[in-house]
Amino acid sequence: MSHENRMVGLKEHSARDFGNGTASALTGEWYLSETKVPLAQARHIALKTYPGKIVSQELEKESGGSGLRYSFVIRHEKVEVAVDAKTGEVLERTLRKVI
Repeated sequence: MSHENRMVGLKEHSARDFGNGTASALTGEWYLSETKVPLAQARHIALKTYPGKIVSQELEKESGGSGLRYSFVIRHEKVEVAVDAKTGEVLERTLRKVI
């Protein structure tokens, strides 16, 4: 995929997904074209799993599920929730210390 096409995909996701609250920066945005679950939907799934404030978000390739996941750190409950970026399945809920 060309850089131009990737940027078009990012702009489409940005308008739809990034303007809805906290943690506007997404690490790993270059993988957005490979997702089937939009960022906004993954955020909703994560917050439904553990209510609170998302303080960081990442899209990463990692084993488990489809191999592509969103990871969110949620301040209120001090957890990290990983949501499969292709199926929307919650892959991981991990307690962690958040500064």
